[in-house]
Amino acid sequence: MTVTAPNEAPVTDMPKSSGTRLVDRVFKMRELAILVVFLVMIIVTQLGNSDFLSEQGIKDLLLNATILVLVATGQSLVVITRNVDLSVGSTLGISAFATGTYLHGGGNPVVGVVLAILLGVGFGLLNGLLVSLGQVPALVVTLGTLYIIRGIDSIWVGSRQITAADLPGGFVDFGSGGISAVPWLALIALVVLVATAYYLKHFGSGRELYALGSNPEAARLAGIPVRKRILTAYTFCGGLAGLAGALYLARFGNVDSGTGNGYELTVVSAVVVGGVVFTGGSGSVYGAALGALLLTSINSVLPALGVSSVWVLAINGVLLLLAIAVDRIVALRVASALKKTTAKKTALKKENARHA
Repeated sequence: MTVTAPNEAPVTDMPKSSGTRLVDRVFKMRELAILVVFLVMIIVTQLGNSDFLSEQGIKDLLLNATILVLVATGQSLVVITRNVDLSVGSTLGISAFATGTYLHGGGNPVVGVVLAILLGVGFGLLNGLLVSLGQVPALVVTLGTLYIIRGIDSIWVGSRQITAADLPGGFVDFGSGGISAVPWLALIALVVLVATAYYLKHFGSGRELYALGSNPEAARLAGIPVRKRILTAYTFCGGLAGLAGALYLARFGNVDSGTGNGYELTVVSAVVVGGVVFTGGSGSVYGAALGALLLTSINSVLPALGVSSVWVLAINGVLLLLAIAVDRIVALRVASALKKTTAKKTALKKENARHA
């Protein structure tokens, strides 16, 4: 939709250079491009290994992506507000162990999942309060809470370990079960993903997260409750990290003090590769989910093709750098286009004033 002010040419009528049009097209089609790359990668792998897309192979592919998709969905909301949460891996780990400890004592699985979510919400709320009310940079806050949560987890867990034998059989079966090749856990992640995307698109508070990320000061002047929105994003992110911890336990049935170590970097990579701009205000949870699916699939594709898994981190790093480079090019092009548009509007106003 283009809004045209009196005596001003609409922005869409302004001529664009071929370079600007190309970059704008690349930016808009980022999610489709990721999907195409993913499909090509899967097809090539299937041609090289005919058993790759078996029913169990598809189920494993989806199960591997489920946890990362959940955490990346929550992280997307935080990044959209021009912030970041580096404590999600630690939150996932401690939530998984808390759920395992509760279930090991004979607890109800549903209550265990709820407790994991509440624990995650608590840590997310702490991050949100420090960032929004304390006005402390998000990178510093969440790096600090990463180590605090990890330290608490290490002291609490010690050398102990929760295994599948300590958990209710139904809980473990749920973690690996599903409808044909579609796991229950993947369906849960899909419901969360669609609900979050709907919220961001159709609710005013969801759209305000984008406005906040695009220009925090302008958002504040427009009456958007900046601190409240940041607090909401962090709380939601923490809650999903807690849920992911419970589902991680159901998926693998094995948790110790090292669970979730380094996971935050993978989550950030998935979000950025998926097109959520790290400087805020742009991107979608669907893109983040596709980024998560792409990164986790690489872990399955390389072994299936007989390639050493040591290349996984290198490939992830290349994808991350490419995503950042594309975002940077887009930002420069948009800034240039806006500068030209402003100059033309100014010239047009002066011309109209001269003839008035």
